[in-house]
Amino acid sequence: MSDNKVDHILIIGGGTAGWMCAAALSHRLPTGRVRIELVESEAIGTVGVGESTIPHIRHFNASLGIDEADFMARTHATYKLAIEFRDWGRIGDSYMHPFGAFGVPGAAVDFHHDWLRSGGETALGPIDDYSLPIAMARGQRFARPASDPRDLASTYAYAFQFDAAAYARYLRDFAEARGVIRTEGRVTDVQVDGETGHVRNVSLESGQRIEADLFIDCSGFRGLITEQALATGYEDWSHWLPCDRAIALPSAATGELPPYTRATALEAGWAWRIPLQHRVGNGHVYASAFMDDERAETLLRDQLEGEALAEPNRLRFLAGKRKRQWNRNCVAIGLSSGFLEPLESTSIHLIQSAIGHLLDLFPTGEWDPAEADEFNRVMDQEYARIRDFLILHYKATQRDDTEFWRHCREMDIPDSLAGKIEHFRERGLIADYEHGVFLKPSWQAVFLGQHITPQRLDPRAVNAAAGIRPLAAELTRIATAMPGHAEVLSAHARAAAD
Repeated sequence: MSDNKVDHILIIGGGTAGWMCAAALSHRLPTGRVRIELVESEAIGTVGVGESTIPHIRHFNASLGIDEADFMARTHATYKLAIEFRDWGRIGDSYMHPFGAFGVPGAAVDFHHDWLRSGGETALGPIDDYSLPIAMARGQRFARPASDPRDLASTYAYAFQFDAAAYARYLRDFAEARGVIRTEGRVTDVQVDGETGHVRNVSLESGQRIEADLFIDCSGFRGLITEQALATGYEDWSHWLPCDRAIALPSAATGELPPYTRATALEAGWAWRIPLQHRVGNGHVYASAFMDDERAETLLRDQLEGEALAEPNRLRFLAGKRKRQWNRNCVAIGLSSGFLEPLESTSIHLIQSAIGHLLDLFPTGEWDPAEADEFNRVMDQEYARIRDFLILHYKATQRDDTEFWRHCREMDIPDSLAGKIEHFRERGLIADYEHGVFLKPSWQAVFLGQHITPQRLDPRAVNAAAGIRPLAAELTRIATAMPGHAEVLSAHARAAAD
């Protein structure tokens, strides 16, 4: 470090997290002043199953100036408008968590209040019928949102479903074109300064030693620097999120390209289905305390709709996060910082969020502990809010068909989530965060989809059944007029080839 500024950044580990960091830092930091190097070993595999995202990823790609059609063609991506949840509240249930609003723009009260006051599902049908992205998802339609906020066609966002390994390669090309140096090698040792506690250098299997000013640990679950060298510590949340294993298994494409991800609750966990252009991503997240590995694989294979294309990829994890994600001169990003299961597709978002906060708080002079403290504060808040939303899916179940689901119904939950559930159950209230991943429609979808119904409604809510009922047909009409999802993807592929 010269002039008390960061001159050399060393990223440990590639994969999605490492190359997202390399791409963003090389794009945003002054060209030529900061040297960015990434060390990875081809002998060490990456998890590479993070194929489903939430709408924030669009802003990350846009901030890099990435062309959407080119990105989608090279990563075999599909659009994503929602997540469908099957069998979560009760066996036989199905609801969608949309990336968009319920009802119409600019209403005086949250739509679920008027919908319930007007008779709810009995009189008006499921609340899913009153969301445009759900209508689009069901009809396998896609178009970009309208720009006029008064237009019903503006009431949604979208994300992507893509091949995570292809995305990492795409960002590697982007980063190396902007001067990022990739070094092939396996880290064998980390040297820590005995006085400051800062990381000084890492040694590779080849004997090469690399010094840096700032280290970004993207080494995955093992936390090569943050845990093995700095002993940061880990907050275990498995008492709230008991699933601790996953099996991923790609299968052949079925011909349909639904623009949504599916999460189906099973005996002791759940299975995902993510449609890509060239294949389908499948997986089973489960709790080993309630199910053995052989049974878990059998249930996953039963879910496949096409021929399996590879051997199962098995993962073990512990839900939670590092006690400090920025410790000394090391920032943990990706799986090295913590892990929250992929139920709501937040893994890549947490990488993106960490990168954004790191850039906002990037050291510009003497090391200031306040920068790390603020980074840790906002990331702790991000993790906790996502944690609560994930726990809600398990806690808000009426299933009692297996020991696992009985455990989930009866388990204690964080006070922060208990308060949210109580506020909704009592008066239909949902906290409106200035900073938070999941906004009101997300909480509405899960609360109502899993049978938590308010006892009292907003006094401003009115019985407007006559005005609400035609909205479902209007949203279906708007969605039907849009091009098919597969048609849009074909146009992107042609554009990328030209």
